[in-house]
Amino acid sequence: MSLQPPQPPLRAAIVPVTPLQQNCTLLWCTATMRGAFVDPGGDLPKLLAAAAQHKVTVEKIILTHGHIDHCGEAKPLAEQLGVPIEGPHEEDRFLTSTLSESGAQYGIAGVNFEPDRWLVEGDTVTVGDLVLDVYETPGHTPGHVIFHHAPSKLALVGDVLFAGSVGRTDFPRGNHPQLLASIVEKLWPLGNDTTFIPGHGPASTFAHERRNNMFVSDAALAA
Repeated sequence: MSLQPPQPPLRAAIVPVTPLQQNCTLLWCTATMRGAFVDPGGDLPKLLAAAAQHKVTVEKIILTHGHIDHCGEAKPLAEQLGVPIEGPHEEDRFLTSTLSESGAQYGIAGVNFEPDRWLVEGDTVTVGDLVLDVYETPGHTPGHVIFHHAPSKLALVGDVLFAGSVGRTDFPRGNHPQLLASIVEKLWPLGNDTTFIPGHGPASTFAHERRNNMFVSDAALAA
């Protein structure tokens, strides 16, 4: 008799959206098959098809920050699904309240919104039976947050950190020293064996970035 390996409590599928190829993540609890979209910037038919393919019932939308490629169509998606929006931190209100204007600049649909819940450090977000911890990680935007599921050693870090790079800080209210502090003080303590899904590009681990990232490797920061 062959034993099936146990199901991990969390599964995630990355769905790149918008011309900026932003990683929207469909995250779900395998025990309940209830899930959330993290940073649904656009391409809603593609997102709904992914949820249907994985047989996930989406119960909320969670957002790392207010840039248009991450949340331009969060509101219409929330309305279509009848679910709440949680995040980002209220410091990004200046972005979520001007999405229609920034959308015109980028040629991306943008709908202004207020989330049902602004998030602060120490909050938790539930997805099915999963509990995600919220950390404030300003620098790319002042209200950027990340989500961490400790049992799965998984972090969703938006545009704070990328495989081989870090978030841009040349946008309004970006702050490079603050971004580096967020990475060192908030991300690294989560553990080297943590896998992270960034807002763009491939996933990586904190250990790999601490060895190889030209901006925030231990060697680069010590220089």
